[in-house]
Amino acid sequence: MPDATDGRHAEIHRQIAGVLAELVPSDPTIPPHPYLRRHLAEHAAEGHVLDDEHVPPALLAWESSSDVRRLLAAGGDGSAHRQWLQAWAALEPFARSAGPVSRLSSMLLARYTSTLPSQSRNESAPPAALSVAPVTPLWSDCASPIPAWTTTLKEVTSLATVESADGEAAAIAAGDDAGMVRILRLDGRLAHVPIRVHSGAVSHLVALKGGLVITAGTDGCVAAVNAVNGRLVRKVIVCHQRAWVSSLTSYRPRGQLPLLLAAFSDGTIEAFDTGRFLLRPIALPQLQDRSAVLCGIEMPDGTCRLLFTEHDTVSCFDGERASLRSQHAGRVRVLLALPWPGQYAVADESGNVSLCDLTGRNAVRAVGHHAAPITALLLTSYQHQPALVSAAGDGTLRLWRLPALVPVDGVLPAHTAPVNAMTCVAGGVHDRVLSGGADRIVRGWTVDQQTFGQPPKAWNHVTASALSSSAPHLLAVARASRVIVKDLTADRQCTLLKGRKITALAWLRVGEQLLLAAALKDNTIICIDPNTNQQTSAPMTGHYLPVRALVTLPSSRGELLASGSADGRLCVWQPATGELVAEFPDHKLTVRCLATYQGTSLSLLASGGSDGNIRIWDADTLEQHGPTIKCDQDVINDLAFIAPDEGGLLIAAAGQDGSLKLWDVERARPVRQLECSDGELGAVTAVRLPLERTALAVAGKTSIHLWDTTTERPLLQVVTGSPIRSLKTVQDPRDVASSILLAAGEAGTMAFRLHHNRL
Repeated sequence: MPDATDGRHAEIHRQIAGVLAELVPSDPTIPPHPYLRRHLAEHAAEGHVLDDEHVPPALLAWESSSDVRRLLAAGGDGSAHRQWLQAWAALEPFARSAGPVSRLSSMLLARYTSTLPSQSRNESAPPAALSVAPVTPLWSDCASPIPAWTTTLKEVTSLATVESADGEAAAIAAGDDAGMVRILRLDGRLAHVPIRVHSGAVSHLVALKGGLVITAGTDGCVAAVNAVNGRLVRKVIVCHQRAWVSSLTSYRPRGQLPLLLAAFSDGTIEAFDTGRFLLRPIALPQLQDRSAVLCGIEMPDGTCRLLFTEHDTVSCFDGERASLRSQHAGRVRVLLALPWPGQYAVADESGNVSLCDLTGRNAVRAVGHHAAPITALLLTSYQHQPALVSAAGDGTLRLWRLPALVPVDGVLPAHTAPVNAMTCVAGGVHDRVLSGGADRIVRGWTVDQQTFGQPPKAWNHVTASALSSSAPHLLAVARASRVIVKDLTADRQCTLLKGRKITALAWLRVGEQLLLAAALKDNTIICIDPNTNQQTSAPMTGHYLPVRALVTLPSSRGELLASGSADGRLCVWQPATGELVAEFPDHKLTVRCLATYQGTSLSLLASGGSDGNIRIWDADTLEQHGPTIKCDQDVINDLAFIAPDEGGLLIAAAGQDGSLKLWDVERARPVRQLECSDGELGAVTAVRLPLERTALAVAGKTSIHLWDTTTERPLLQVVTGSPIRSLKTVQDPRDVASSILLAAGEAGTMAFRLHHNRL
């Protein structure tokens, strides 16, 4: 029977939440009282009324508790009226540095996406109070963002659960590829200042009782961190110069206390205790594999054996000699001791999970298959029985019942990049698995049927997109061997090129006819009439590898079509006839992006690619214009021209290294650099603002960032929660008050109107 005291407690919080909600300003640009920002959501949760009515969207743009996603997760199903709360919870971890206007815009687009196609466009329109947002959603087929447990600026490379003295999970240790170790609370917030431990990536973490965490890195060093106070206990326990630590495991030699073993790429193993961190001279095997994996395993008689790998084999060392125990289909990536003495699990690069037994004649007892190379393996609990979770290079997780290694039907699409590490938080009704990926995100998953038992979902990534420059604005999106053409000004769409795989798209005009140029997977380019779905001219052939970029090129010869290919060639075509006008094989690697500039007396084409160079071409003479720009930004993912008021043409380059640099076209010199701190930059486009100003919209791993190039000030951050690979801007020359921005990425495509006067 419910406690009457609990009921009164909840009723008090309901009343408080109701009163406080009325105090939230209806205008979301007006900051609410700090108490409302920090505590209104908590009062609503305590009163079991955590919904959009008691926590209105105008407050969420200012919400500062950073607890909405935690409160929603703890509150169960609760009220059904949570569209704004759920939209904000999905973006909250990515929007910590964003301002209120950016948060409002991001939440508006996320809510619009989450309600489609279940609601009509009119029903998805924002409340009148949110009409001050600088964005208006026009169309989207994006998947709703998957909530993150936490996000980091660097790639997560290792995870470990820190337990308290009584064995309860107390914190999470996370290592990254920059050598930092972060101690996080169980809700994903930092418990201490990040600790610089290694000069390379933190490759391994082992959490011991009492809050001690042993770390190993690609710099060849092993160190110790105290997770309780967030301090470095021992900078160097052992270190091998010009080597890396390939494995770190616990091991108890016969008649001795437990030790930790570190395997190094120079073939040696070092053993040390966890008290005074003294090296212990014990009998150990000599390793033949620079990437050897170690695992200590307890036997039925109470003794301990040491397992070690050599490429695709696993051997057992009994303290005196080594013997081969099992061979696998690919290089062994993970060894894991199971709860039963003498039994262990093996994961290899072929995607196999194997259960093995040291006590029987046949070591391999069962084999399961994960569709991609396995990168991590974790012991957890499912339905109160031991279970395994495997993580793979395609970003997926899979759950396996033990002891028979029976897969739970379903593959969980956890990350958009390879999963590097996992850890388990036990307790409650279900265990919780935390997975860290190369996408710089750690996500939390409940180990239950609802999470892992869903049938695999085939998500067809966008392979190309294009937006016509003049009204009616037609959006073309290629995915799943077809192209969908959507009229953004009317509720109609059609399907083109069904059954054809597309690698690039561009709209162009031949005479008065609007055509869609499509690069096919067979390396050819064709032009299609969107009204008839018929090809209008001969195919354009000449590339040896798939075309990665298409762009229309105004010139004195009329409108041409330029293509950049994985074969390193830039080609210019006459689309009316399919004739090859010119080709430039100057790029040594893939041409990844193209951009054009149309001035009063000059028409230019820019190309950038995997060789890290930018080349500018004169569209009239079809010769290189100015020197080659050597960008030093790794791969160049996208380009955009800028013509500043003070004169001098610039070109913006979005680099794989995360930098956005502006280059002087004539002198091939860097002019300035804008910092987004959002990982690899996938796309950039220019937006013309009033008063002859220009902004740059650039897409990173989690957001679209809008910058004023004149003042170098950030104007807006639209949080997407997933990488954007293509940005395109369309602006009516007669309307400088707004423009349409098209963003396409791993989650899908969105188009929204950007209101310049609201920035």
